[in-house]
Amino acid sequence: MRSKRNGTQRQTALVTGGSGGIGLELAKVLARNGFDLVLVARKRDTLEAAAGQLEGKFDVKAHVFAADLRRREAPEAIFDFLLNENIPVEVLVNNAGFGLGGEFAETELRLELEMIQVNIAALTHLTKLFLPAMIKRRSGRVLNLASTAAFQPGPLMAVYYATKAYVLSFSEALAEELRNTGVTVTALCPGPTQTDFAESAQISTSRLFSTFGIADAADVAKYGFDAMMHGKRLAIPGIRNKIVAQANRFAPRTFTAKIARMLQESR
Repeated sequence: MRSKRNGTQRQTALVTGGSGGIGLELAKVLARNGFDLVLVARKRDTLEAAAGQLEGKFDVKAHVFAADLRRREAPEAIFDFLLNENIPVEVLVNNAGFGLGGEFAETELRLELEMIQVNIAALTHLTKLFLPAMIKRRSGRVLNLASTAAFQPGPLMAVYYATKAYVLSFSEALAEELRNTGVTVTALCPGPTQTDFAESAQISTSRLFSTFGIADAADVAKYGFDAMMHGKRLAIPGIRNKIVAQANRFAPRTFTAKIARMLQESR
């Protein structure tokens, strides 16, 4: 059920991967701007810790739902929970995702299939579930976490780059479909960001993370939130990332693949 403050109903934002990294920073920005929250991640203890922090600091309601988006049934479970609790979702933030570095012929298939499930299938499934109500209300926002990886092939992270290309393409197409509905879709495409992503993807020693500047997750989140609230379809934080994205639109893809490989290699 929606909570009220000063007699007015507050909107609710669902954030996947909301217990850390960019997801937690997005939750903070949303809370700071008066949104109640539904935080989704795998570990209930970290979710409850994040929810407590947000409720205490920003005077909002933060629901938690522990779900493993590697499991195909997880999106339905999240949707049913909110339906049963009568919590409408006005903002959907599909932030959850992970990567894996290495030669494709040598990396673990199980992890890459799980990556496709989280980065692509779960994101698509959640959007499919929550979008109809937004369209019916003629109001809603979807923020999908893509990446500057979406703009070129990514040797040594082939599957991850491909998943983010899907997220970008899907988001831009959906934004056009919805242009007269009152619902907006934004693809947030950050470059290297200070989170635990690089370590978990086993690429913390790559040139991309060890040579080039790494953005602050809070700055990325604020940029993405502002872009979403303005209804922008594409949000690329940082001038260098914007240049990279534009260069990849015009340079031969064989060239951009070579550059991407060089950046993914260890120093």
